[in-house]
Amino acid sequence: MAEVLVNDNETVHPGQVLVRIDPVTIRARLAQAEAEAQALEAGVRQVDDKVRLEQAMIAQRSAAVEAARAEAGLAQAELNRYGQLASQGWVSAQRAQTARAAEQQANAAVSQAAAALEAERRSAASLGSARAQSVAQAEAARAAVEQARIDLTRTEVRAPSAGVVGARSVRTGQYVRPGAALMSVVPLSDSYVVANFKETQVARLRIGQPVEIHADAFGKQTIKGKVESFAPATGAEFALIPVENAVGNFTKIAQRLPVRIAVDRSQPLAGALRPGLSLKVKVDVRDDTGPSFAEAGQIPARMASGEPQSAAR
Repeated sequence: MAEVLVNDNETVHPGQVLVRIDPVTIRARLAQAEAEAQALEAGVRQVDDKVRLEQAMIAQRSAAVEAARAEAGLAQAELNRYGQLASQGWVSAQRAQTARAAEQQANAAVSQAAAALEAERRSAASLGSARAQSVAQAEAARAAVEQARIDLTRTEVRAPSAGVVGARSVRTGQYVRPGAALMSVVPLSDSYVVANFKETQVARLRIGQPVEIHADAFGKQTIKGKVESFAPATGAEFALIPVENAVGNFTKIAQRLPVRIAVDRSQPLAGALRPGLSLKVKVDVRDDTGPSFAEAGQIPARMASGEPQSAAR
């Protein structure tokens, strides 16, 4: 850890730098990734140059085939002419044999030129797959560069929201492991209250009902709020080891349902609430205009085989 820029219980703002991690290793990784990306991009350009060269070679081979075919046509005409003259005795048989050999050589030259043209075409086709592979490798290298840049920007850990620093365990010079908790930023301006009501009480609760909150830390002073929402399950269901009720000697116990209460932010004490304080809440159930527990989308406890169950599943 290069720098720790905040202290315990310090108020921070959104985007404020909290700590700086030593970026030397990540900068070296970024430089290496950029070099590899440049090398692979050069490889793509090299393949493109080979493609252009192959196209020129194909044009050259095509011209060679046409030239060989012209030579073969001339040799065929010479063979026909000397063949007729030889049959009439105007030229020697040796001259006719020479024309026949020239015609055969010309035909062989055509075959050779056509084979060379086909080889160039296949070579050009193979460059297509080589280029696709090079492009894919270059894309992967560019992605590695982007990841290294992201890692470099994350060497500065910033506050995600406004709040107060707590549980600061990081110190300058400390080795930090990925995923380790460095500190907590508690957004006190967004605090709320979770009250655990018995399941026998929630039938009278409505969303929007006024609530009086009494904190032991503030003596007899009252904080105003209102019922905001109901939890989707009781607290026992979210426990580390949920209670299993599939037994024959079931004993019914009134369960607790977490109810979220929004705090009126206009009050002076609203920003003084701290997570974990002991609170007492009093709900004015005379206001029944808001949605009830059932109307808010919650499902009451199920009944199985005529026996009461302690919680909804």
